[in-house]
Amino acid sequence: MKTSPFDNHKENTWCPGCGNFGILSSMKAAFEELGLAPEDLLIVSGIGQAAKLPHYIHANGFNGLHGRALPAAFGAHVANSKLKLVVNTGDGDALAEGGNHFIHAIRKNMDITHLIHDNQVYGLTKGQAAPTTPLGQKTTLQIEGVRVDPLNPVTLAISLGCSFVARANAGDQPFMKEILMAALNHRGYALIDILQPCVTFNKVNTYQWFKDRVYAVPESYDPYDKVAAFSESLKWGDDGIPIGILYKEDKPAYYDRLDHIKTDHLAAVERKPTDIQPLLNQLKF
Repeated sequence: MKTSPFDNHKENTWCPGCGNFGILSSMKAAFEELGLAPEDLLIVSGIGQAAKLPHYIHANGFNGLHGRALPAAFGAHVANSKLKLVVNTGDGDALAEGGNHFIHAIRKNMDITHLIHDNQVYGLTKGQAAPTTPLGQKTTLQIEGVRVDPLNPVTLAISLGCSFVARANAGDQPFMKEILMAALNHRGYALIDILQPCVTFNKVNTYQWFKDRVYAVPESYDPYDKVAAFSESLKWGDDGIPIGILYKEDKPAYYDRLDHIKTDHLAAVERKPTDIQPLLNQLKF
């Protein structure tokens, strides 16, 4: 059996058939095809089933707090922009607890790839409605159906001018690998909303449900047309669900806007503890 340099052989606690397995496999395949090594990567996450991913891949990893993956990733990016940063969050982790960070990460346009494992429920805590759960859909907690409107991650990102917005399907690993590679090669904030079936708690949005509805945007599609991209992103359900690169905008990434930083990353700056001693000597205790 072929092994990957990103395998770590840790015991996996995801449910059999979980869409996260497809995401993990696609990530490893994309990293290998791009010629990356485990030491080139930092995988950051918050809390949740999606956030377990750093446990199951051989690379640098950081598992933080619920909804706080993006600020942790931002700190790491500022410290060492040489690393390829990949953030893995669930839809709740990214859009509920982490919604504020999501909005401002787009504004900063930091050079990271953010994967939202969008299963439309809180899978770790037994299937409650998430920000992306459709209106009226019944869950283990909302037994009479969800009564608030869902968030659409890609529509929100496009409206904010996110520099790379895509959608993939966990049931189509080859396609997802290509989207991942494009996102990793993009300079700036790259968002991929991944349709990730929860086989245990979401009995509506199954692999077959998505297979019957997803379609790849055609080659003639122009991702730089913001108005068309916004319109395309609104399609959902029986009207079809577009996957692929939905929107791109060329603009400076975070580090490109910092003229006062002359090095590629702060980790490369030579530090001399003695430089601060004259200042300390001025302090009176």
